[in-house]
Formats: sequence, structure tokens, C-alpha cells
Amino acid sequence: MILRPFRRSADNRTIASFYGTIVAQARLPVFYAAYGVPDTVQGRFDLIVLHLVLLLRRLAKTTAGPALGQRLFDRFCGDLDDNLREMGIGDLAVPKHMRRFGEAFYGRQAAYLAALDAPDERDFENALARNILAEAANGKAGCLARYARTAVRALDAQQEDELLRGRVAFPSPEAFADG
Repeated sequence: MILRPFRRSADNRTIASFYGTIVAQARLPVFYAAYGVPDTVQGRFDLIVLHLVLLLRRLAKTTAGPALGQRLFDRFCGDLDDNLREMGIGDLAVPKHMRRFGEAFYGRQAAYLAALDAPDERDFENALARNILAEAANGKAGCLARYARTAVRALDAQQEDELLRGRVAFPSPEAFADG
């Protein structure tokens, strides 16, 4: 019982590392300049969701995955709530916005996971084009899908003990930007 606070602190560092890595990856300029992701609040949200879904998928395969995954999702929701309040959204409107974010997250998660498992690779491209890319960038869906599939393979190849320490390695998106 006395060691519980120390363990929680290690878990907090792991979650902070996960979330920091996801946000840093989603903020890489190449996604906006070369892939055609709109450089908007919605575009950044969609990229964070994509990376979060990919990491949650991998965490679900680990021994501590469900608990860490839930804490990571809670951190994501806390960050969204904080950002809404920083943007001046009133206390009464925050829950409505959070409900919309939750619906968007779960819808995208279901679409991405189903499309990743689909035999036709174009299903994933279509899901990404529909949810992330601007109309003019639909031709880049294949590039984004190749990047995300490579991220899935890289996450799956990571050693569980390294992953559970918060060490996440996403591939470089520059390698897939040219098509």
C-alpha cells in the first residue's frame, strides 16, 4: 500500500511520455505541408486521434494495456477540456463539445480499426481521406495510409517492456509524403 504513490508516479510519467509523443508527432509540419492535412484545430485533432488510435491498438495487446490505455484516453480528454476552456468556451458548453469529441473519437477509432483489418487496403485510405484530409488532398490518402500502416508495424515490433516505460517510436512521415 505504501508503494502505490510511487507506482502511480511511474505510470504518470509513462502516460505523459505517450501523450507527449503523440502530440509531437501530430504537430510535425510535414503532415500539413505534404500530406494536405488542414492546418486547423480540426486537422490537428484528427492527427492526434489517428496516432492515439494506433497506440491504443498496440497497448491493448500488452499485459497492462487496458489500464494504461484508459489512462492515456483520460489524459487526451483532459487536454481537450483544458484547450476548450483556454479558447474561451464557457463551463456550460464544455460538456456538449466534449460529447462531440468523444463521438468523433469513437467513430474514427471504429473506422480505422475495421479498415486496418479489412482485406482491401483502400478501405483504410478512404477512412483517412474522409476523416482527416482536405478535399483537395484526397490523392494523399495513400501516403497517409502507408505511413499509418508502417506505424502499426513499428508499434507491433516494439518490445513490450520498452513500450510500457513510455517509449514510443513512430516512423518519420517524410519517408511517405512523396507517394
